[in-house]
Amino acid sequence: MGGTESKVGFRRAILNLTSRTNQTIDTSDDAFWDQFWSGTVNNISDIFALVTSDDIHSLREESPGNFMTLIYKAVEKLDSAVMAGPSMSISEQAIVLNCIRLLTRLIPFVFESEEWRSFFWSKNSVEFEDSLHNESCNNAPLAQILLKKLCDLLFCPDFTIVAPVQVGPDTLEDYSIESIQHIWEKGVGFAYSRKTPPHIDSNRTEILKLILACFSETMYYNPQDTTQPNLWLSYFTSNENKHALPLFTSLLNVICAYDPQGYGLPYQHVMFNDYREQLVEISAQVLMVILDHESAMMRSLEDKAQPENYFTFFLSRIHREEDFNFILSGLIKLLNNPLMQTYLPNSCKKIAFHEELMVLFWKMCDYNRKFLFYVLKTSDVLDILVPILYYLTESRNDPGNKRHMFFTCQSRSYCTC
Repeated sequence: MGGTESKVGFRRAILNLTSRTNQTIDTSDDAFWDQFWSGTVNNISDIFALVTSDDIHSLREESPGNFMTLIYKAVEKLDSAVMAGPSMSISEQAIVLNCIRLLTRLIPFVFESEEWRSFFWSKNSVEFEDSLHNESCNNAPLAQILLKKLCDLLFCPDFTIVAPVQVGPDTLEDYSIESIQHIWEKGVGFAYSRKTPPHIDSNRTEILKLILACFSETMYYNPQDTTQPNLWLSYFTSNENKHALPLFTSLLNVICAYDPQGYGLPYQHVMFNDYREQLVEISAQVLMVILDHESAMMRSLEDKAQPENYFTFFLSRIHREEDFNFILSGLIKLLNNPLMQTYLPNSCKKIAFHEELMVLFWKMCDYNRKFLFYVLKTSDVLDILVPILYYLTESRNDPGNKRHMFFTCQSRSYCTC
Protein backbone atom coordinates (compact mmCIF):
# COMPACT_ATOMS: atom_id res chain seq x y z
CA MET A 1 0.00 0.00 0.00
CA GLY A 2 2.77 2.42 0.97
CA GLY A 3 4.61 1.66 -2.26
CA THR A 4 1.51 2.41 -4.31
CA GLU A 5 0.98 5.72 -2.51
CA SER A 6 4.61 6.63 -3.15
CA LYS A 7 4.26 5.92 -6.86
CA VAL A 8 1.10 8.01 -6.99
CA GLY A 9 2.93 10.84 -5.24
CA PHE A 10 5.86 10.57 -7.65
CA ARG A 11 3.52 10.61 -10.63
CA ARG A 12 1.70 13.62 -9.20
CA ALA A 13 5.03 15.45 -8.85
CA ILE A 14 5.87 14.74 -12.51
CA LEU A 15 2.48 16.05 -13.64
CA ASN A 16 2.93 19.11 -11.45
CA LEU A 17 6.31 19.81 -13.05
CA THR A 18 5.12 19.36 -16.64
CA SER A 19 2.05 21.55 -16.07
CA ARG A 20 4.11 24.60 -15.09
CA THR A 21 4.79 25.65 -18.65
CA ASN A 22 5.10 29.36 -17.93
CA GLN A 23 6.63 29.15 -14.48
CA THR A 24 10.28 28.62 -13.70
CA ILE A 25 10.66 26.87 -10.37
CA ASP A 26 13.35 28.27 -8.10
CA THR A 27 16.44 26.08 -7.89
CA SER A 28 16.55 26.68 -4.12
CA ASP A 29 13.11 25.14 -3.62
CA ASP A 30 14.49 21.85 -2.29
CA ALA A 31 11.11 20.75 -0.97
CA PHE A 32 9.79 20.66 -4.53
CA TRP A 33 12.79 19.07 -6.24
CA ASP A 34 13.32 16.43 -3.56
CA GLN A 35 10.00 14.86 -4.55
CA PHE A 36 11.69 13.27 -7.57
CA TRP A 37 14.22 11.18 -5.65
CA SER A 38 13.15 11.02 -2.02
CA GLY A 39 10.26 8.59 -2.52
CA THR A 40 10.33 4.81 -2.32
CA VAL A 41 10.41 4.18 -6.08
CA ASN A 42 13.00 1.45 -5.89
CA ASN A 43 13.65 0.20 -9.43
CA ILE A 44 14.29 1.64 -12.83
CA SER A 45 11.23 0.04 -14.40
CA ASP A 46 9.03 2.19 -12.14
CA ILE A 47 10.87 5.32 -13.27
CA PHE A 48 10.35 4.40 -16.93
CA ALA A 49 6.67 3.66 -16.31
CA LEU A 50 5.93 6.78 -14.25
CA VAL A 51 7.94 9.24 -16.39
CA THR A 52 6.56 8.80 -19.90
CA SER A 53 8.19 10.00 -23.10
CA ASP A 54 5.33 12.50 -23.56
CA ASP A 55 6.10 13.95 -20.12
CA ILE A 56 9.76 14.44 -20.99
CA HIS A 57 9.05 15.90 -24.42
CA SER A 58 6.55 18.32 -22.89
CA LEU A 59 8.98 19.36 -20.17
CA ARG A 60 11.89 19.79 -22.60
CA GLU A 61 9.96 21.83 -25.17
CA GLU A 62 7.56 23.86 -23.02
CA SER A 63 9.60 24.36 -19.86
CA PRO A 64 13.29 24.05 -20.76
CA GLY A 65 14.41 25.93 -17.65
CA ASN A 66 12.76 23.40 -15.34
CA PHE A 67 14.11 20.54 -17.45
CA MET A 68 17.67 21.82 -17.03
CA THR A 69 17.16 22.40 -13.31
CA LEU A 70 15.91 18.83 -12.83
CA ILE A 71 19.11 17.48 -14.39
CA TYR A 72 21.30 19.93 -12.45
CA LYS A 73 19.69 19.02 -9.13
CA ALA A 74 20.11 15.29 -9.77
CA VAL A 75 23.83 15.75 -10.51
CA GLU A 76 24.12 17.87 -7.35
CA LYS A 77 22.85 14.92 -5.34
CA LEU A 78 25.52 12.69 -6.88
CA ASP A 79 28.16 15.27 -5.96
CA SER A 80 26.93 15.32 -2.36
CA ALA A 81 26.99 11.52 -2.26
CA VAL A 82 30.63 11.44 -3.40
CA MET A 83 31.54 13.89 -0.63
CA ALA A 84 29.65 11.82 1.96
CA GLY A 85 31.37 8.62 0.81
CA PRO A 86 31.20 5.79 3.33
CA SER A 87 29.08 7.85 5.73
CA MET A 88 26.03 7.66 3.45
CA SER A 89 22.98 6.26 5.20
CA ILE A 90 20.67 3.71 3.58
CA SER A 91 18.10 6.44 2.84
CA GLU A 92 20.78 8.62 1.23
CA GLN A 93 21.88 5.68 -0.91
CA ALA A 94 18.28 5.25 -2.06
CA ILE A 95 18.19 8.93 -3.07
CA VAL A 96 21.39 8.52 -5.08
CA LEU A 97 19.99 5.47 -6.89
CA ASN A 98 16.78 7.33 -7.76
CA CYS A 99 18.83 10.23 -9.16
CA ILE A 100 20.81 7.77 -11.27
CA ARG A 101 17.63 6.10 -12.55
CA LEU A 102 16.03 9.46 -13.37
CA LEU A 103 19.12 10.62 -15.28
CA THR A 104 19.14 7.31 -17.17
CA ARG A 105 15.60 8.10 -18.25
CA LEU A 106 16.18 11.76 -19.16
CA ILE A 107 19.55 11.79 -20.94
CA PRO A 108 18.45 10.01 -24.17
CA PHE A 109 15.86 12.75 -24.67
CA VAL A 110 18.63 15.33 -24.51
CA PHE A 111 20.53 13.47 -27.22
CA GLU A 112 17.59 13.08 -29.58
CA SER A 113 17.24 16.86 -29.96
CA GLU A 114 20.04 18.46 -31.96
CA GLU A 115 19.46 21.76 -30.17
CA TRP A 116 19.98 20.16 -26.76
CA ARG A 117 23.10 18.05 -27.38
CA SER A 118 25.41 20.92 -26.47
CA PHE A 119 23.70 21.30 -23.07
CA PHE A 120 26.07 18.92 -21.28
CA TRP A 121 29.12 20.63 -22.83
CA SER A 122 28.14 24.28 -22.43
CA LYS A 123 28.73 26.62 -19.48
CA ASN A 124 26.84 25.60 -16.35
CA SER A 125 24.51 27.84 -14.38
CA VAL A 126 26.03 29.94 -11.58
CA GLU A 127 23.78 28.27 -8.99
CA PHE A 128 25.00 24.82 -10.04
CA GLU A 129 28.67 25.84 -9.95
CA ASP A 130 28.24 27.28 -6.45
CA SER A 131 26.60 24.07 -5.21
CA LEU A 132 29.56 21.82 -6.10
CA HIS A 133 31.78 20.67 -3.25
CA ASN A 134 34.88 19.96 -5.31
CA GLU A 135 36.62 23.05 -6.66
CA SER A 136 38.30 20.97 -9.38
CA CYS A 137 34.87 20.59 -11.00
CA ASN A 138 34.37 24.34 -11.33
CA ASN A 139 34.19 25.54 -14.95
CA ALA A 140 34.13 21.92 -16.15
CA PRO A 141 31.28 20.91 -18.51
CA LEU A 142 28.34 19.12 -16.90
CA ALA A 143 29.16 15.95 -18.87
CA GLN A 144 32.64 15.70 -17.34
CA ILE A 145 31.31 16.39 -13.86
CA LEU A 146 28.66 13.68 -14.24
CA LEU A 147 31.13 11.06 -15.51
CA LYS A 148 33.62 11.94 -12.78
CA LYS A 149 30.99 11.55 -10.06
CA LEU A 150 29.76 8.26 -11.49
CA CYS A 151 33.32 6.86 -11.58
CA ASP A 152 33.83 7.96 -7.99
CA LEU A 153 30.59 6.26 -6.97
CA LEU A 154 31.72 3.01 -8.62
CA PHE A 155 34.38 2.77 -5.89
CA CYS A 156 32.39 4.10 -2.95
CA PRO A 157 32.65 2.02 0.28
CA ASP A 158 29.45 0.31 1.43
CA PHE A 159 27.77 1.40 -1.80
CA THR A 160 29.65 -0.26 -4.66
CA ILE A 161 32.61 -1.83 -2.86
CA VAL A 162 32.91 -3.66 0.44
CA ALA A 163 34.53 -1.34 2.96
CA PRO A 164 37.65 -2.93 4.50
CA VAL A 165 36.99 -1.22 7.82
CA GLN A 166 34.05 0.50 9.44
CA VAL A 167 34.36 4.17 8.67
CA GLY A 168 32.10 6.58 10.49
CA PRO A 169 31.51 10.33 10.25
CA ASP A 170 34.15 10.99 12.93
CA THR A 171 36.94 9.57 10.77
CA LEU A 172 35.68 10.75 7.40
CA GLU A 173 38.17 13.63 7.22
CA ASP A 174 41.06 11.19 7.57
CA TYR A 175 39.59 8.68 5.16
CA SER A 176 40.96 8.28 1.64
CA ILE A 177 40.52 5.51 -0.88
CA GLU A 178 42.69 4.27 -3.71
CA SER A 179 40.37 2.63 -6.21
CA ILE A 180 43.19 0.41 -7.48
CA GLN A 181 43.02 -1.36 -4.10
CA HIS A 182 39.33 -2.09 -4.53
CA ILE A 183 39.05 -3.83 -7.90
CA TRP A 184 35.74 -5.62 -7.88
CA GLU A 185 36.86 -9.16 -8.61
CA LYS A 186 39.92 -11.38 -8.40
CA GLY A 187 41.75 -11.81 -11.69
CA VAL A 188 43.92 -9.57 -13.85
CA GLY A 189 45.95 -7.22 -11.67
CA PHE A 190 44.23 -8.27 -8.45
CA ALA A 191 44.83 -11.40 -6.41
CA TYR A 192 42.32 -11.02 -3.59
CA SER A 193 38.82 -12.45 -3.61
CA ARG A 194 35.98 -10.70 -1.80
CA LYS A 195 32.44 -11.84 -1.15
CA THR A 196 30.16 -9.16 -2.58
CA PRO A 197 26.61 -8.68 -1.24
CA PRO A 198 23.84 -8.62 -3.89
CA HIS A 199 22.92 -4.97 -3.24
CA ILE A 200 26.45 -3.85 -4.15
CA ASP A 201 26.25 -5.69 -7.48
CA SER A 202 22.84 -4.09 -8.05
CA ASN A 203 24.20 -0.59 -7.32
CA ARG A 204 27.09 -1.12 -9.71
CA THR A 205 24.64 -2.20 -12.39
CA GLU A 206 22.53 0.96 -11.97
CA ILE A 207 25.57 3.21 -12.37
CA LEU A 208 26.90 1.33 -15.40
CA LYS A 209 23.48 1.63 -17.07
CA LEU A 210 23.67 5.41 -16.72
CA ILE A 211 27.24 5.46 -18.06
CA LEU A 212 26.12 3.38 -21.05
CA ALA A 213 23.24 5.82 -21.62
CA CYS A 214 25.77 8.68 -21.64
CA PHE A 215 27.83 6.86 -24.27
CA SER A 216 24.78 6.41 -26.53
CA GLU A 217 24.83 9.93 -27.98
CA THR A 218 26.27 8.66 -31.28
CA MET A 219 23.10 6.63 -31.87
CA TYR A 220 21.14 9.87 -32.28
CA TYR A 221 23.40 11.44 -34.92
CA ASN A 222 22.34 11.80 -38.52
CA PRO A 223 24.15 9.39 -40.87
CA GLN A 224 26.27 12.23 -42.28
CA ASP A 225 27.43 13.17 -38.75
CA THR A 226 28.73 9.76 -37.70
CA THR A 227 32.34 10.95 -38.02
CA GLN A 228 31.74 13.43 -35.22
CA PRO A 229 33.69 12.29 -32.12
CA ASN A 230 31.82 11.10 -29.06
CA LEU A 231 33.01 13.55 -26.40
CA TRP A 232 31.64 11.41 -23.59
CA LEU A 233 33.81 8.48 -24.59
CA SER A 234 36.78 10.70 -25.37
CA TYR A 235 36.78 12.07 -21.84
CA PHE A 236 36.03 8.72 -20.18
CA THR A 237 38.90 6.94 -21.93
CA SER A 238 41.42 9.75 -21.46
CA ASN A 239 44.02 10.22 -18.71
CA GLU A 240 41.61 12.59 -16.97
CA ASN A 241 39.70 9.55 -15.72
CA LYS A 242 41.69 8.62 -12.62
CA HIS A 243 39.70 5.39 -12.24
CA ALA A 244 40.45 4.12 -15.77
CA LEU A 245 42.83 1.30 -14.75
CA PRO A 246 40.84 -0.10 -11.79
CA LEU A 247 37.61 0.22 -13.74
CA PHE A 248 39.05 -1.61 -16.74
CA THR A 249 40.33 -4.47 -14.59
CA SER A 250 37.09 -4.57 -12.60
CA LEU A 251 34.93 -4.89 -15.71
CA LEU A 252 37.24 -7.49 -17.28
CA ASN A 253 37.54 -9.57 -14.11
CA VAL A 254 33.80 -9.50 -13.38
CA ILE A 255 33.10 -10.85 -16.87
CA CYS A 256 35.76 -13.56 -16.94
CA ALA A 257 35.20 -14.75 -13.36
CA TYR A 258 31.44 -15.20 -13.78
CA ASP A 259 30.09 -18.75 -13.59
CA PRO A 260 26.40 -18.98 -14.62
CA GLN A 261 26.10 -22.43 -13.03
CA GLY A 262 27.14 -21.29 -9.56
CA TYR A 263 27.26 -24.34 -7.33
CA GLY A 264 26.14 -26.56 -10.19
CA LEU A 265 22.74 -27.39 -8.72
CA PRO A 266 19.99 -28.03 -11.26
CA TYR A 267 17.29 -25.34 -11.52
CA GLN A 268 19.07 -23.04 -9.06
CA HIS A 269 18.51 -20.13 -11.46
CA VAL A 270 14.76 -20.66 -11.01
CA MET A 271 14.93 -20.61 -7.21
CA PHE A 272 17.43 -17.77 -6.67
CA ASN A 273 17.95 -14.34 -8.19
CA ASP A 274 21.32 -13.89 -9.87
CA TYR A 275 22.29 -10.24 -9.43
CA ARG A 276 25.75 -10.93 -10.76
CA GLU A 277 24.42 -11.85 -14.22
CA GLN A 278 22.96 -8.37 -14.72
CA LEU A 279 26.27 -6.82 -13.68
CA VAL A 280 28.26 -9.09 -16.00
CA GLU A 281 26.02 -8.29 -18.98
CA ILE A 282 26.13 -4.51 -18.53
CA SER A 283 29.90 -4.71 -17.83
CA ALA A 284 30.41 -6.53 -21.13
CA GLN A 285 28.34 -3.90 -22.96
CA VAL A 286 30.19 -0.96 -21.41
CA LEU A 287 33.61 -2.51 -22.00
CA MET A 288 32.69 -3.36 -25.59
CA VAL A 289 31.67 0.25 -26.32
CA ILE A 290 34.79 1.64 -24.65
CA LEU A 291 37.19 -0.65 -26.54
CA ASP A 292 35.50 0.17 -29.84
CA HIS A 293 35.90 3.92 -29.34
CA GLU A 294 37.94 5.42 -32.17
CA SER A 295 39.48 2.04 -32.89
CA ALA A 296 40.15 2.97 -36.50
CA MET A 297 42.11 6.06 -35.48
CA MET A 298 44.01 4.54 -32.58
CA ARG A 299 47.70 5.29 -32.55
CA SER A 300 50.33 2.67 -32.97
CA LEU A 301 51.28 1.03 -29.69
CA GLU A 302 54.94 1.82 -30.41
CA ASP A 303 54.13 5.53 -30.40
CA LYS A 304 55.70 7.23 -27.39
CA ALA A 305 52.90 9.79 -27.18
CA GLN A 306 49.99 9.37 -24.80
CA PRO A 307 47.37 6.88 -26.01
CA GLU A 308 44.00 8.21 -27.09
CA ASN A 309 42.13 5.40 -25.36
CA TYR A 310 43.64 4.26 -22.07
CA PHE A 311 41.37 1.22 -21.89
CA THR A 312 42.72 -0.20 -25.14
CA PHE A 313 46.21 0.73 -23.96
CA PHE A 314 45.75 -1.26 -20.73
CA LEU A 315 44.32 -4.17 -22.72
CA SER A 316 47.34 -4.22 -25.01
CA ARG A 317 49.72 -4.29 -22.04
CA ILE A 318 48.43 -7.52 -20.47
CA HIS A 319 51.25 -10.03 -20.83
CA ARG A 320 51.33 -12.59 -18.00
CA GLU A 321 50.34 -16.13 -18.96
CA GLU A 322 48.23 -16.56 -15.84
CA ASP A 323 46.22 -13.50 -16.88
CA PHE A 324 45.80 -14.87 -20.40
CA ASN A 325 44.67 -18.20 -18.96
CA PHE A 326 42.15 -16.47 -16.68
CA ILE A 327 40.68 -14.45 -19.55
CA LEU A 328 40.59 -17.31 -22.07
CA SER A 329 39.12 -19.87 -19.65
CA GLY A 330 36.47 -17.35 -18.59
CA LEU A 331 35.46 -16.57 -22.17
CA ILE A 332 35.42 -20.27 -23.11
CA LYS A 333 33.19 -21.06 -20.14
CA LEU A 334 30.69 -18.34 -21.04
CA LEU A 335 30.70 -18.90 -24.81
CA ASN A 336 30.09 -22.63 -24.34
CA ASN A 337 27.22 -22.02 -21.94
CA PRO A 338 24.39 -22.33 -24.54
CA LEU A 339 25.89 -25.63 -25.74
CA MET A 340 25.55 -27.33 -22.36
CA GLN A 341 23.32 -30.41 -22.38
CA THR A 342 21.86 -32.21 -19.36
CA TYR A 343 19.37 -35.00 -18.75
CA LEU A 344 17.04 -32.57 -16.96
CA PRO A 345 15.33 -30.14 -19.37
CA ASN A 346 16.12 -26.45 -18.81
CA SER A 347 18.04 -27.26 -15.64
CA CYS A 348 21.06 -25.14 -16.60
CA LYS A 349 21.11 -21.38 -16.73
CA LYS A 350 21.58 -19.96 -20.23
CA ILE A 351 23.16 -16.55 -20.74
CA ALA A 352 22.07 -14.23 -23.53
CA PHE A 353 25.02 -11.86 -24.00
CA HIS A 354 27.23 -14.00 -26.23
CA GLU A 355 27.43 -11.23 -28.86
CA GLU A 356 29.21 -8.96 -26.38
CA LEU A 357 31.56 -11.80 -25.50
CA MET A 358 32.37 -12.37 -29.18
CA VAL A 359 33.24 -8.70 -29.65
CA LEU A 360 35.34 -8.73 -26.48
CA PHE A 361 37.29 -11.78 -27.70
CA TRP A 362 37.80 -10.11 -31.07
CA LYS A 363 39.09 -6.92 -29.42
CA MET A 364 41.41 -8.92 -27.19
CA CYS A 365 42.98 -10.60 -30.20
CA ASP A 366 43.10 -7.36 -32.18
CA TYR A 367 44.74 -5.16 -29.55
CA ASN A 368 46.91 -7.75 -27.80
CA ARG A 369 48.91 -9.93 -30.19
CA LYS A 370 50.51 -11.77 -27.30
CA PHE A 371 47.06 -12.95 -26.26
CA LEU A 372 46.35 -14.04 -29.85
CA PHE A 373 49.54 -16.11 -29.97
CA TYR A 374 48.69 -17.60 -26.59
CA VAL A 375 45.26 -18.67 -27.87
CA LEU A 376 46.75 -20.25 -30.97
CA LYS A 377 49.42 -22.22 -29.15
CA THR A 378 47.19 -23.56 -26.39
CA SER A 379 45.11 -26.71 -26.69
CA ASP A 380 42.05 -24.66 -25.70
CA VAL A 381 41.81 -23.12 -29.16
CA LEU A 382 39.31 -25.80 -30.21
CA ASP A 383 37.20 -25.09 -27.13
CA ILE A 384 36.65 -21.56 -28.32
CA LEU A 385 36.40 -22.43 -32.02
CA VAL A 386 33.42 -24.75 -31.44
CA PRO A 387 31.09 -22.08 -29.94
CA ILE A 388 32.23 -19.59 -32.60
CA LEU A 389 31.13 -22.01 -35.33
CA TYR A 390 27.89 -22.63 -33.44
CA TYR A 391 27.08 -18.90 -33.30
CA LEU A 392 28.06 -18.54 -36.95
CA THR A 393 25.53 -21.22 -37.88
CA GLU A 394 22.87 -19.61 -35.71
CA SER A 395 23.52 -16.20 -37.30
CA ARG A 396 23.29 -17.67 -40.79
CA ASN A 397 19.80 -18.93 -39.97
CA ASP A 398 18.78 -15.46 -38.79
CA PRO A 399 18.84 -12.99 -41.73
CA GLY A 400 18.30 -10.03 -39.38
CA ASN A 401 21.46 -10.73 -37.43
CA LYS A 402 24.09 -10.11 -40.07
CA ARG A 403 26.17 -7.80 -37.85
CA HIS A 404 26.62 -10.60 -35.33
CA MET A 405 27.61 -12.91 -38.18
CA PHE A 406 30.31 -10.41 -39.18
CA PHE A 407 31.81 -10.32 -35.68
CA THR A 408 31.65 -14.11 -35.50
CA CYS A 409 33.57 -14.39 -38.79
CA GLN A 410 36.15 -11.95 -37.45
CA SER A 411 36.64 -14.03 -34.31
CA ARG A 412 36.83 -17.25 -36.31
CA SER A 413 39.49 -15.75 -38.59
CA TYR A 414 41.76 -15.19 -35.58
CA CYS A 415 41.39 -18.78 -34.43
CA THR A 416 42.13 -20.27 -37.86
CA CYS A 417 44.90 -17.97 -39.03
